Formats: sequence, C-alpha cells, structure tokens
Amino acid sequence: MARSLSHVLEISPVTRHEGHSKLVLKIDNEGIIERGDWVSITPVRGIERLAIGKPMESVPKIASRVCGICPVVLSLASTESMEASIRCYIPNNARILRTILLYANRLHNLALHNLLILPDFYLPRTDRKINPYSAEEPIRTAALRIQKLRQIGQTIAGIVGGEAIHPSSVRIGGIRSNISRQAKDKISSLAKESIPLAREQMEFMVSVLRDFQGRDSISVGSQNVILPGNLGFHSQGYMATSPVYGSSSLDENPTWDPQRFTEVRPYDWYMGEVTVDVADPDYPFGGTSPVGTMANPQTESCAALPLYDGQPVEVGPRARSARFRGNAEKGTIGQHIARQLEYMDNVHTMTEFIDALNVQGKVLADRIPDGDGSPGWALNEAPRGTNVHFARVKDGKVQSYSMIVPTTWNIPTASLALRGAPWQLAEMVVRAFDPCVSCATHMLVIDQNGKTVEERLV
Repeated sequence: MARSLSHVLEISPVTRHEGHSKLVLKIDNEGIIERGDWVSITPVRGIERLAIGKPMESVPKIASRVCGICPVVLSLASTESMEASIRCYIPNNARILRTILLYANRLHNLALHNLLILPDFYLPRTDRKINPYSAEEPIRTAALRIQKLRQIGQTIAGIVGGEAIHPSSVRIGGIRSNISRQAKDKISSLAKESIPLAREQMEFMVSVLRDFQGRDSISVGSQNVILPGNLGFHSQGYMATSPVYGSSSLDENPTWDPQRFTEVRPYDWYMGEVTVDVADPDYPFGGTSPVGTMANPQTESCAALPLYDGQPVEVGPRARSARFRGNAEKGTIGQHIARQLEYMDNVHTMTEFIDALNVQGKVLADRIPDGDGSPGWALNEAPRGTNVHFARVKDGKVQSYSMIVPTTWNIPTASLALRGAPWQLAEMVVRAFDPCVSCATHMLVIDQNGKTVEERLV
C-alpha cells in the first residue's frame, strides 16, 4: 500500500559540504521520505555574465573563483572550452602537465571528503561515532594521513600549476612554462610517497564503510534510526567520459554529445510552496526548521537542472566505475566505496604521467587564434564528476559562456535517491555525492518586483 504524503519537514542548511543548500522533504507518518527536493540556496555568483565581453584569457581566472575547492578543474575546463571555440590544439606535454594537475587536485579532494563524511560513521566493531579530530587511535593516524595526502596533492598542484588554489600557469594554448628537472623529481618523489598512504587510507575507509553497511540501525542525534539496505538507491543512469581526463569538441571522436543535453527550470522540477508541519528540535545541529516555516523550492533554487537523454544522471566516481570498470555497487555506501577505490588509480596514474613528462618539451601552442564565434565545449572528469563548459570566442573576446558542473548534474539525481529513506538519513545520502553547491549555482535572475525569473544560459 502506498504511503500518503502527510507531512513536510525541512533541513536547512545541509551540513558538511561546500556551499549552501537545504532539503525540503515530504514524509509519511513513519518518517519515510516520499519526495525529497534538494535545493541549492547559494547566492548566484554571476560568473557566466561576468565572462561576456571579457578577453578569453581572463575568463578561466574568473571561473576558478567560483569556489576554493574546485578551482583547478574549473580553470582547466574553462581554458579548454576557449581552445575548443578558437580551435587551438595544445602540445602533448601541456596535456600531460594539465593531467598531473587534475590528478593532484583529485587526491586532495578525495582526502578532504573523507574528513567531511567520517562523523556519519562508527569505529568498526564499536558503538562509537567517529570524531575525526579525536586523539583516539586509529582515528588520529587516519586524520594525519588525510592531512598528508592533502598536502601532497596541493604541493604537486602548486608546483605544476603555479598555485594550488587558483592555478596561474594554465593558459589558453597550453601551459605558461614547463617545469624544471628538479621540480619533476620533487613531484615524482611526492607522488610515490602518496602510494602507500593512499592504500592505507582506502583500506581504512572501506573497513569503516563495510562495518556501517552491516548495521541494522544507527544513532542520529538522540534517535535510533533503522538503516535500510537500499539507502540512496536510484534507477537513473550514469554519465562519465573518461577514466583519466575528459573530452572536447576538438576531439576526433568526442565522448560526450551536447545534443543529448537539455535543462529544466526549477519551476518544472521542484514542488511549489509548502508549509513545514513537523519538526525535530533535537536533530543535529540546531534542529530542523520550525513548524510554520514556508518553503518554495521552485523559487528558492539557484540552479537549473541538467538532463542527459531527457533524464537525470549520476556523475562522479561510481559513474566512472560503471562506465570503465563495468561495475557499480548501488546505494549510498556503494557510492562511497567507488570514491575510495579511486585512490589507487589516482596516485598510480599521476605517477605514470609524471614519468612521461619531457621537461624539455614544448608546452605552448605556436599559434593561438582569436576565434570567429564558433561554439566550443570542453569537459574534464573532476573529482565530483563530469564538468562541462561551453564557450563562443570572437576576436579574442568571449561572446557566451556557461558551466554545467558535476553537482549541477547530481542535484536532481540525489533528490530521487532520497525516496524511501528515513528522513534523518537524508543529509547522509546527499553527502555521498560530495556536493560543491557554489559551483552549481548560476542561473537565476530577480526582476524589479522580486519575482524569480529563470534564464537558460547555454
């Protein structure tokens, strides 16, 4: 028998992810989610409008400022969308350096996400929730390992990219300059140092996740919540374009098709105005929104919702595993497992690219056209998934620009993955997608009367 849509509950904000979002949930009398709307409420950055009319060299620097977690992948995809529009082909050594930079950023992000999710879980074979800042073993060792892996990733990114946060060496046409032999030796040593650390961290996280998966119930605040075996399951497809880097419209055989991409407005996807009629003041931290709170996901959302072949898709580690390994364990825990398994691929592949780098090789194209206004797109497989940028450049100036970043793809899929879960586990389902909501915020306009007007930018 179908459960009735009997109550509305709101969790605002969602915690332990980058940016600001909230969950508006319709739940039945037993607290099971019948419908979940995960909504970006991060203020619009206006990056795509700022790009118009700017010199093409400026836009990747602007795009990387969307947030401080994803600047490397944003800068790379932005640069390559400009190169796709002007039809500029970069030297092989520049591609190698960009790939090393992407993988250094992914190593940093893998470790950082471990830090954000660990409080959801238990020390294996105990009833103690994990405090990642505890001096208790093995947590202290794991926390120190996480910080070391982040340090290695950021150090390599700083050497290759000029800066670890907003890389200054990436430029249209390739890389500003090659690195020295001494710098190559340094990053090679760091990459090799990361291999045993990454293996230990992967094994630790998998043991934590498998232990959690075997539990019948968990504690959330003061409540004991039944843990369903299908937590986070959804029936949507996966989208991934490369296990290593990505694709662009310059490729002879692109692995992504823009004709299969469409967007829907928040108005056409989310529920309309609702009133919160159930609340839990003991929910960590600070309780859920009080009874009487008005919510309207249709007008509060700050992100258009992308579809591929007319459907939401999942992007990220599990999508890459499904596409290139032929397996994808379902559910929230399966998603976390897929992310941990990328540790070893990441460090080994990064080491291989470092070995392949010719420090005497050319890293900048001989000719960088000004562009004739032709459309171009480029994407990379960012830590969180497929990161697509579109551009038109004419006479060196940007005519149009848009970004469809991984979290934007995952927002509607994560909303669907909430169905059937106890509402207390909704944040856990969302966190498994490793959200970066600031990057996903880009599309709303407010008119003079305060009315939200949706605007398609692609």
